[in-house]
Amino acid sequence: MERRSFSVSLPKNPLITMKVIPGHFTTSHSHLNYYLDLSDLKTNAKMAMDVARELVVPYITTTLLDAIVCIEGTEVIGAFMAEELIKEGTSIINSNREIHVVTPLNNINRKLMFQGNIQELIYNKNVLLLVPSISTGATISSILECMSYYGGKLAGVSALFHAHPEKLDQEVHALFTYEDIPGYEIYNPRDCVLCKDGLKLDAIIIHDGYTKI
Repeated sequence: MERRSFSVSLPKNPLITMKVIPGHFTTSHSHLNYYLDLSDLKTNAKMAMDVARELVVPYITTTLLDAIVCIEGTEVIGAFMAEELIKEGTSIINSNREIHVVTPLNNINRKLMFQGNIQELIYNKNVLLLVPSISTGATISSILECMSYYGGKLAGVSALFHAHPEKLDQEVHALFTYEDIPGYEIYNPRDCVLCKDGLKLDAIIIHDGYTKI
């Protein structure tokens, strides 16, 4: 499976690359014909710095921010985004402001929550949400529900990959979209074309990777 992998580069900055593996994959919500390996974007400090510079562009001169909420291992990118946003400069709206980089937890009911000492950093604050990928929209809906519960004022959503920007009401600023991966498809498990063709699942996708079946 890994031998079929290839890389996709960001046209604006070819140093930013995403590894793509063709196959038959399942998540808790859907089946997919590609696995997107975003780990290098999230953990390679130099690449994460480049990613952060690209992701802050829509906000750096226009959007006041108090916090960046990081989901599923995007904290390194979030920290570099905060660094870019608070730099000194006449056109940088957040110059010298305090921007907190925080991460919610999953409670015993698998619902997102913020610990007591973090809640004050969210309530009535301008919050930027940073997620690795958006596919069906189920995960982002859960995150937005959490943000609303704790009184955060959503100032923007950024993602490393967004499958179908036209299908989500909330505007998302994404590095990559499905247009960067020819033939990328998401299927309802009941209507999966790959299943109907008799192709067995290759792996189960989890937050930080996949587990082969």
